[in-house]
Formats: sequence, C-alpha cells, structure tokens
Amino acid sequence: MARLRRRTCAAAVLALLSLVLLVAAVLKTMAPPAEHDPLDLQLFPHQDQDQGGPAQGGPGPGPGPADPPLGSRVEETASLKRFPPPNYDLHAFYYAWYGNPAFDGKYVHWDHPQMAHWDPKVAQAYPRGRHSPPDDIGANFYPALGAYSSRDPAVLEAHMQQLRTAAIGVIAVSWYPPGLRDDNGEPVDDIVALLMNAAHKYSIMVAFHIEPYKDRDETSMLKNVKYIVDTYGRHPAFFRHRTASGKVLPLFYVYDSYLLNSEQWARLLKHTESTSVRDTPYDAVFLALMVEEKHKRDILTAGFDGLYTYFATNGFSYGSTQRHWESIAAFCEDNGLLFVPSVGPGYADTGVRPWNFQNTRNRINGKYYENALSAALQAKPRFISITSFNEWHEGTQIEMAVPKAAAGPAPYLDYLPNRPAVYLEITRKWAAIFGSERQRWRD
Repeated sequence: MARLRRRTCAAAVLALLSLVLLVAAVLKTMAPPAEHDPLDLQLFPHQDQDQGGPAQGGPGPGPGPADPPLGSRVEETASLKRFPPPNYDLHAFYYAWYGNPAFDGKYVHWDHPQMAHWDPKVAQAYPRGRHSPPDDIGANFYPALGAYSSRDPAVLEAHMQQLRTAAIGVIAVSWYPPGLRDDNGEPVDDIVALLMNAAHKYSIMVAFHIEPYKDRDETSMLKNVKYIVDTYGRHPAFFRHRTASGKVLPLFYVYDSYLLNSEQWARLLKHTESTSVRDTPYDAVFLALMVEEKHKRDILTAGFDGLYTYFATNGFSYGSTQRHWESIAAFCEDNGLLFVPSVGPGYADTGVRPWNFQNTRNRINGKYYENALSAALQAKPRFISITSFNEWHEGTQIEMAVPKAAAGPAPYLDYLPNRPAVYLEITRKWAAIFGSERQRWRD
C-alpha cells in the first residue's frame, strides 16, 4: 500500500506539473507584446531562494501599502513589468483551503459533500454523499490546475501569475484562527506565510477575510486581530490602507458580521469603549458584511468603517442586488463609511447544493461579470471586491477553468467558447477602467 501511495503521489505531481505548464502556456497568449514574455518565470522556485517571510515581534507601523503602497513593493523586475500594473483598489476573495494527497495526505474540500436541503421533503429528491476527486470534485467547473493543494508552491506561483495578469492588487484570504477550520476543511493559518511570500514576489498584497469561527465574539476578535497584526503585520505583503484622516491601517473584511449584535461590536470598534482597538497599535479598517437593508444602521451603530456585499448572485440579498448599490453608496458617503461592492462572474453551486438552482446565475460568456463591474463603477466605490478568485464550490471563480468530461452526477460547465483565461482578461480590462475612473473622481 505504501508503494502504491508513493506511485499515486508521483503521478499526481507529474500531472499537476503538466497542468501548471498548460496554464502558463495559455496565459502566454494573453500577454501584451514584449521582447521577453512576462510568464517566462520559474514555476518551481529554488529551495534556497530567499523570498522573505513574516517578521516576528510587535506590530509597529511596519512596511505595507496604502494608496499607493508605501515602500512595500518589490522592485519590478523586467519580467514583472510585462504584466499590467496591479490595481490596489481591486480586491479578490481568495481561498487557501484546498488539499490533495501529494501535499496534504488526502483531498481537502475537493471532496465536499452534497448538502441536504433544510426541508426533509425537498432533501429526499436530491443526491447525497461526498465527491470523489480528482475527477469528481465538489464544483460545477473544473480548474485548469486540477484538484490542487493550496500548499503547493507551484500552484501559488501560478495563482500569482493569474492575479497579476488580471491586474488584481490585493487578495483577501479566507482566515480562521490557528487550529480552527471550516466544516469541510483543515486549519489554514499555517499556509498564510507561504501565500504572503508568493504574493510579495509579484507585488500583490494580502488582506484578511475573517470567517465566523467557533465562539467568535468581540473578545476573541480582539485577540485574533492582535495575533494577525503581531504575526503578519511586518510582512511586506501585508495590506494597509490610508484612511481619509491620513492613518495607514490594516484592513479586515468580517464575514457574517451580523451574527454579533451592534453592542458587542461597539465594545471593539467604538472609541468610547475601554476595550476598543481604536487609537491602539491594533487599530484597523473593519468592513462588515451587509446582507439585509437594516444592516446599514446596525453597521453604523457598531462602529464599523465600511461595508461590503460579498455575494455574487444579483438579487440574492439586499446588499448583493446591484440596483441598490448607488443608494447604499450614498448612505455610506453621508455617514463616513467605505462602500465596497462585491462583483462576480456568475454563480453555480449545485455541485454541493444540488437543490439550489434558483440562485444560479449564468455567466453569459462574461456579460454577467461585465454588467456587475459596470454597476459597481456607477456607485463610485473606494474599492471593488471580486467574489471570487477561487471559490470553486459556488462557481464564482475567475481562476482558469478547462472543459472536463463528467465524472460525477452532473456534467461540468466550462468557459467555452472563450479561453480558460477569459475572466482574467475581463478583470484586467475593468481594472484599467476603474483606475481611470478613480483618477477622474479625484480630479
């Protein structure tokens, strides 16, 4: 059995290397004309290559970006200059929870179970059970890199190349405290340093998307904000934002923030509270998730600095309904809040929620995504967030996907007749438009 496992792992590594080279080849076709191609980069860095790492010790101001980044970018090499410049006002939600036998000893998240509907009468009409990677995965699309591991340096390298090709300047990594995990995964905090090192190599910054971990409350949030700032705050890829008052602060997205009431959040976020992070070394920009319309007032009362909408399904929630964005933006402007609309290329999660067809949003060959980006720009936001770079379970990814023969209960979707990199190309186009519009709004 051990010999068979080694053969399987070796085969998996060789297959992954082939897929990575395929990704690089496809990205090559997107590159702007240049004397040297921007993707002539080493996919497997030398083990002795110094890529930096998170500094330990107190938070301090530390190096990090604002607007523009403050001295934290690596000097752009000739090869990096072949990529479009990163737009640090464009953030993509990033998931580092995937695993495979070669790097993790087993498949993680790719074997996601098919979830039961809450109504038993509805649930009995749909299949149950776990997916069986690598051919049958818990997703409606299939990644060009296969059922990869988020720990694989080659995968991180390929991801950073795709992000730079799309001109995305910041990734907001889904984060759980050390030792904690989501219901279907493993702890991810130990991957963050690897991710930040890879991001820094490509002048990409990393923010934190704090998930609703077990027993999250205002006390544990303070503890975990301190942990993040102390552990990662000196890393050159740690994202900071220059506020209207001139402060340069970390930025945190807080998912499902409504699970705590305004009074609880106020103890952490209001200047008047003795337990507040305000005007301490752990002060930050905190963005709450807005789902329902009433959350606007709750977010303001709680002391948050702004809000985001996350969901890629137009019409799923009040916050994700694009026709509401201009009025939400007006509310935020009147009350000194940041408004960060979240846009996505579509939505399809029936691979893990087989009964959820009503929330599917067809990509329409990129038109759905472009309409969402256009709607976001009309609201004149400070940042735009993208849901997502690689949330494969919900089919919101802009990461490269390839056609794949069905191996599970339903056929895979794909990006045809477009190329695997089509959503990177669309993102790159709108990153430039957003940058130009931001400049015009400032003028």
